[in-house]
Amino acid sequence: MKKLFNFKHFKGDLFGGLTAGIVALPLALAFGVSSGLGPSAGLYGAIFVSFFAALFGGTSTQISGPTAPMTAVSMVVIAGFIALNDGDIEKALPGILIIFLLAGLMQIGLGFLKLGTYIKYIPSPVVSGFMTAIGVIILITQILPSVGYYPKDDEAYVSKFKPHAEEVILEKILIEEEGEGILVLENFEETINRASKITEEQILRESKTLAGKESGGVLGTLKVLPRALQNINWLELCLAFSTIVIIYGFKKITTAIPSTLVALIIVSGVAYMLGLGYMPIQEIPSGLPMVNFGIFSEFNLGSITPYIFTALTLALLGAIDSLLTSVVADNMTKTKHNPNKELIGQGIGNSIAALFGGIPGAGATIRTVVNIKAGGKTRLSGMMAGIFLLVILLLLGPIASQIPAAVLAGILVTVGIGVMDWKGLKAIPNLPRTEVLIMIVVLVLSSIWNLVYAVGIGLVLASLTFMKEISDLTLKGSNISTLNNFKELADEMGVPEKLREKVVVKEISGPLFFGSTSDFQVMSKQIPNTASVVIMKMGDVTYMDQSGVFAMEDVLIDLCANSKKVLLVDLLEQPEYMMGKLGIIPDLISKDQIFETKKDCLTWIKNNINNTIK
Repeated sequence: MKKLFNFKHFKGDLFGGLTAGIVALPLALAFGVSSGLGPSAGLYGAIFVSFFAALFGGTSTQISGPTAPMTAVSMVVIAGFIALNDGDIEKALPGILIIFLLAGLMQIGLGFLKLGTYIKYIPSPVVSGFMTAIGVIILITQILPSVGYYPKDDEAYVSKFKPHAEEVILEKILIEEEGEGILVLENFEETINRASKITEEQILRESKTLAGKESGGVLGTLKVLPRALQNINWLELCLAFSTIVIIYGFKKITTAIPSTLVALIIVSGVAYMLGLGYMPIQEIPSGLPMVNFGIFSEFNLGSITPYIFTALTLALLGAIDSLLTSVVADNMTKTKHNPNKELIGQGIGNSIAALFGGIPGAGATIRTVVNIKAGGKTRLSGMMAGIFLLVILLLLGPIASQIPAAVLAGILVTVGIGVMDWKGLKAIPNLPRTEVLIMIVVLVLSSIWNLVYAVGIGLVLASLTFMKEISDLTLKGSNISTLNNFKELADEMGVPEKLREKVVVKEISGPLFFGSTSDFQVMSKQIPNTASVVIMKMGDVTYMDQSGVFAMEDVLIDLCANSKKVLLVDLLEQPEYMMGKLGIIPDLISKDQIFETKKDCLTWIKNNINNTIK
């Protein structure tokens, strides 16, 4: 217990946690609104993820909570389930939270499988493209609330969807009848009877759902942008713009007080005190958060199956986000985090947050840095941040419900700008074209299509590119030559002239794996028929996979069939192990055909091959 909690730094942990909690408050509210579940979901996520990730995690000073990347992916899940449930958030909520819970459980599984150390192998172009796409998505999707335009409240826009809404409702009636075993052609009166009971309110509700779906995301926002610009609410725009100006301007005065919180308090306070007719955020429920038992009672495997891969993406993204922040914390505190334990902590935090209706989160770099600078030393600081946010929820929930939606939109605009990988974007002119291509593909596909699939495509492209480059390097560094090309060594060893043309040296440079086997086999066919001995220099072959071993076996069989003696020089441990496991050693290459140095090999050739050469 002493190791788990160290109260020696309690004062620093208290101030660090409070400061980080203050920074987290406006972001939690903003991310909750942006996700589509409302400010309370963001606050619940910040409370539970921060507390439990700190309690069970592997980074002492980590502050966790909703982040821009996690919120962006969560939006995909939330929008999908809301659309499936006719725009009814309450009906969609259990399915949404199941996916979040599943993502948390996956993170716990990643930790127990000790996969935390492998997260660092995600290629930089994929991460860079994804992070920039997150920024683009946030920036574009916040245009509408920043100008005070809400498509669902635009009667003229919503009315365009009424014919389609009637079709959707009729289709649902037919589906219901099919489920009840009613044949439409035999009982058409029943269908007409049910259709006649469709109300204008149902059509309007379905029209709003369709309008929201059509105007959602980056492409949806761009579609309705001309209409939004024709219907600007100048008050909302001023509130959003004032928030942005204060956030950037106050940083130039001091960084001791979070500029985001200052902007939130000042702009919201002025708008409320002057009684301006602004659009407030959704009401934040007062009292303690309660477990949403609908997760279990309304569980439907069929509805969540399409989102399993999205849950895995959330888990992996949260892992990457958290472990990158852990590295930052290590550099600042000169400590070493436990990556697998950190994943378990993050998974527990996200799982518990899901049970209470919170959006998922991850380690947050800015909040963690603030915590460390304010004196946070141990896991107590992260727990303090969660407790502070819970107190805010209990005491100031009704007050926070009066915050203008435009203020949170302005905060998110600055978040979107900050989360973009500007370093990667500036480096584009100096990066290899393949890396730039991967970055742009991930950026574009993430922004206008699907975050999950974009990352998958990026990983595939990066893997193929990596294999191609390694294969090219292996081929470029490999060559075939006779002993005449090593005249100095041959003279030193006293190798007879008649033997030099009969001995071929094949140098292999780089790993021999499935991506380079084809080139290896093609090069092997270039060994001249006049050669009697083939020396394979293996010192640069650091790795061989199964494909590489099989390719080596095929080459050795061909060479032996043509009466050529094959000798291996400087064979490293892993390739030797693989060749031994699959029987190449000693079936095709005996132990006395393996040498540590080229000199040892030439000595053996002089003593054993010289007299057989005519």
